Amino acid sequence: MPQNEINTPLSLLDERGHPQNFGWSKQSNFFYDPDMSYAPRYKITESDRYIVFSPTHMFIFEIRDDGWLGHMSISVISLRDKKRSTQVFSSFMPLGGYNMPNSSESGSIRWRRKKMHLDFLCMEGGAKIIKVDIPDFGRHRSLRGALVLTENEDSQSLITNQPWRNEKNAFKYAKCSPWYIAEGVMQFSSLEIIFNRGNAWGILDWTRCARPKADTRYWAAACGICSGKQLSFCIGYSRADSSLGTENGFFIDGKLHKLDQVTFHIPLSDWLSDWRFTSNDNRLEMTFHPHQERIDRHRLFFHFSTRRQVCGFFSGKALLDDGSILEFHNLTGFAERSKLQL
Repeated sequence: MPQNEINTPLSLLDERGHPQNFGWSKQSNFFYDPDMSYAPRYKITESDRYIVFSPTHMFIFEIRDDGWLGHMSISVISLRDKKRSTQVFSSFMPLGGYNMPNSSESGSIRWRRKKMHLDFLCMEGGAKIIKVDIPDFGRHRSLRGALVLTENEDSQSLITNQPWRNEKNAFKYAKCSPWYIAEGVMQFSSLEIIFNRGNAWGILDWTRCARPKADTRYWAAACGICSGKQLSFCIGYSRADSSLGTENGFFIDGKLHKLDQVTFHIPLSDWLSDWRFTSNDNRLEMTFHPHQERIDRHRLFFHFSTRRQVCGFFSGKALLDDGSILEFHNLTGFAERSKLQL
């Protein structure tokens, strides 16, 4: 079945609240309103996650509302000495209380708890600002700073609306923009981490969905410079039906080159061994060299989720839309497997 590209604005939900208009788009052509969904609020997931990295460190900022359980989490990962630190602040039954915006292009999120805050601010022109102040980040450390993420002119994203087989009210509306240019400073305890334009990048992983009873998602993304141009990608799949639109694509200076199905070949006995990635359209051959691993777990009664993530470097080649072959080496990024069980 051919993939379905959406080029005009359409609603994700029909008048009865059931998902519709499945496919993919380069721009934000889908209209989403959780109040229209037939699914109850406790089955709605809304998540904003930013992965920002410099030559020395990777930061992961996430605000996530899973209905029954929500959390704000920040991870600081050293790419050189392989040290990492994570803080998670959970909330019971947010049920939309985080006030996540319905669009990735407008609206801001402001998370507050006592003297701590994390802000995701959406500015005119597409820029994003991340502001954080956590006085107690564990082990008598603090984290504070601000990052500005800007995009190339006329950048494209990869946006998908996917159904779940045999679960008619479940859907997954996701957007990946893996090409942001990052600038700013993060003060982690006594360490000042500077993000300079040209060697620091940001990836937005944005999701709004009505959850199924269980899901397993594989996902990988990276960004860097190749032959003087910005090269980035996002690839992945889950139990959702991706036949009308996959999450797979490469970006050259923000322009999308769409791929079909991609398979993760994971060495299950040792996740820190090399991984391989291939595509059914023979447009991708890639190897991933991991160097460290982290695991997140969240549990509340019958709700359980886990994310196993490895950071490292990608090398390989991809066939672009114009027929040229792009070879790349040691592109910084990560790959992960997420599991959800209700």
